[in-house]
Amino acid sequence: MHYLTFTRKEAHRLGLWSFPRAFSMMANNPFDRLKLNLGDTNKKYYALKNLNDNRLLQLPYSIRILLESTVRNCDEYSITSEHVERILGWFKNSMCQTEIPFVPARVLLQDFTGVPTIVDLAAMREFVAKSGKDPKVINPLVPVDLVIDHSIQVDFSRNSQALGMNQEAEIMRNSERFRFLKWGAKTLENTTIVPPGSGIVHQVNLEYLARSIFDKDGVLYPDSVVGTDSHTTMINGLGVLGWGVGGIEAEATMLGQPISMVLPQVVGFELVGKPKDGVFSTDIVLAITSTLRKGPGVVGKFVEFIGEGVQHLSLADRATIANMAPEYGATMGFFPVDDLTLDYLLKTGRPKERVALINQYCRENLLHVAACDAKEIRYNSMVKLDLSTLEPSIAGPKRPQDNILVKNVAPTFTRLLQDEKGYQVANIRQPSSFTYKNEQYTLDHGSVVIAAITSCTNTSNPSVMLGAGMLAKAAVEHGLQVKPYIKTSLSPGSKTVSKYLELSGLIEPLEKLGFFTAGYGCMTCIGNSGELDPEVATCITENSLVVSSVLSGNRNFEGRVHPLTRANFLASPPLVIAYALAGTINIDLTKDPLGVSKLTGNPVYLKDLLPNKAAIADLENKYIKAELFNSIYRDITIGSDSWRAIQCPQGELYPWDLNSTYIHHPPFFQNMELDSTPKIGPIQNARVLLLLGDSITTDHISPAGNIAKNSPAAQFLMERNIQPKDFNSYGSRRGNDEIMTRGTFANIRLSNLMCPNQGPVTIHHPTGEIKSVFDVAAKYRSSGDKLVIIAGKEYGTGSSRDWAAK
Repeated sequence: MHYLTFTRKEAHRLGLWSFPRAFSMMANNPFDRLKLNLGDTNKKYYALKNLNDNRLLQLPYSIRILLESTVRNCDEYSITSEHVERILGWFKNSMCQTEIPFVPARVLLQDFTGVPTIVDLAAMREFVAKSGKDPKVINPLVPVDLVIDHSIQVDFSRNSQALGMNQEAEIMRNSERFRFLKWGAKTLENTTIVPPGSGIVHQVNLEYLARSIFDKDGVLYPDSVVGTDSHTTMINGLGVLGWGVGGIEAEATMLGQPISMVLPQVVGFELVGKPKDGVFSTDIVLAITSTLRKGPGVVGKFVEFIGEGVQHLSLADRATIANMAPEYGATMGFFPVDDLTLDYLLKTGRPKERVALINQYCRENLLHVAACDAKEIRYNSMVKLDLSTLEPSIAGPKRPQDNILVKNVAPTFTRLLQDEKGYQVANIRQPSSFTYKNEQYTLDHGSVVIAAITSCTNTSNPSVMLGAGMLAKAAVEHGLQVKPYIKTSLSPGSKTVSKYLELSGLIEPLEKLGFFTAGYGCMTCIGNSGELDPEVATCITENSLVVSSVLSGNRNFEGRVHPLTRANFLASPPLVIAYALAGTINIDLTKDPLGVSKLTGNPVYLKDLLPNKAAIADLENKYIKAELFNSIYRDITIGSDSWRAIQCPQGELYPWDLNSTYIHHPPFFQNMELDSTPKIGPIQNARVLLLLGDSITTDHISPAGNIAKNSPAAQFLMERNIQPKDFNSYGSRRGNDEIMTRGTFANIRLSNLMCPNQGPVTIHHPTGEIKSVFDVAAKYRSSGDKLVIIAGKEYGTGSSRDWAAK
């Protein structure tokens, strides 16, 4: 074993893998006595019921998975019997910040966060080699899956060539990053890359990567995952424990170290009733998000969904709700395993024998709801929601928790236009004409300029995607059209979506409304929406219009979707199409027509276009089959010809290119020695770099989207002969610390209370100069001044983003 060559002091100094566990994994586990054979199989498992402790039956399902992990990994060194006792006493101990270790089964990465993670590992390898050790000690000890999904942009849209053109542009922009990732996958053990063009990480995880249970050396145990993306929680809908972490925590997990976490409180969220026609999973999760954000809060807590209403939610509905756990503030939104879970595994092509084993294991180890008495389970607190009371809604214009019923959107938006906490425009109506492709059009406050069916949150759900296609088909039959200047796009989370839309005959009407497939990736949801047409952009800027985007995403923070869309609304895919047809957010879709039918000459309303649940279910039953998923995922790791043509470097150490603006050797190991410890002292006589308000998200702190042409990062790139068309995004350049430091607080919608105008600027107090945050910070650094940032509540919410902390 290579890792035994370190001394204990050296290993702790590295702080990124657990040296003591290298020895302790060889030690006897005091809970080995719990091991049983699973039925008549030759598989063993740690039987929790053999603890013979009545407290087990009171534990929420999610806590039972933590308990199993602690029991199975107990070594009486880093994980002890005392930790097991703490979890058994969960109800009391969760109230008093008790810490426990947790060993996730695997790690999930996407390319924006995966690149800096692999950069760190490459730098560690070099540091270890320079210290006279074997660099191969830096190797993942658990399975690592990296899905490339964040780098594709909506450069081209509204035509049948958009997909191919966007994919080629992605390869051209990111070939250097992709070479580096290929090197990582080839050099690092237990690492698999899912190439670009395959889908969105969380949907691919749900449909293909998730194991549900692991089988290692004949011992079965629950699947669990940490991912470097906050929406890793989507897998909770499948009954798999998982959440988003920072890159440093992910690296620690990869290299064998348990995660130290506070034993969480668990909120029981009881769902009752059945959703009515026209209410989709998006409407449900937006209502849940609003409910939990208005209550006492669930930050740092697990939310476990229970009640008879859960049975009226498909597995895909549950995944949508679990996906948005970060938006409602929870660490997880967990749905325990039940028969619907097992049915989904079969529908998505998991082998029948495997699903039977999952069923048997979960029932025997008290992780299946049918194996337990729900009345015995305790929760720290309870929330209840009647699904039958919900109505169609959207969320915005700046936060996902600001839920608005569709019937109230127009008056709410009108109020916000002049509200002190809104947009403070002079005139509620400001129609502004412009010419587009030789035709005259008008934009006003509330005009929709981006309509995107996007994000794993919703494209993973066949009911909303088929519903959107059926609505599009009905609209086309009535002769309705989307205005050509609206940037429409469809970016499915996996190729399975395109396949069943094609088989069901619904891709054609979507394309007739402008919703051509633009790519398989996050795209508009993470701000890779591309440029608006110049005529549209000019009209918006010259008239200071508050225009809107409507997207089926999960976040709508300021400046995230597009710099020019100051209002951004989250909606179900069918409602995205409806608002695109309307051309404005300033409409009551329950009363106002979307247009006039060319068939009948009568007004056409949303209710005329929406399909009912039975019709959607018929299509689901007809086209969502295991064969479809197996055909898509059979060759998932092969990739396109362009991907396969990318050559990667050889060798255990990465050959750093000093001129690279994508991959740069990080400074974290400079002047470091294995036996030294950094000194941390008090901050005194500091100056205030920024004075900020509430709800400063990680998108404000470290944006992922486009690099503004007048920013310090842009200046850095242009000094190296990189032209604006090749800037790419901040997210794509996270492997270069020099760019990312310049991108800190570079959000154009940042409001610094020390400065008169909105923007990524601050004041240098000694001189009174107002400059970019980076330039002022650099000036303070050169003079030796210590700095602090003052901000209000909800600071740092949003994506799990290492660069926001670094």
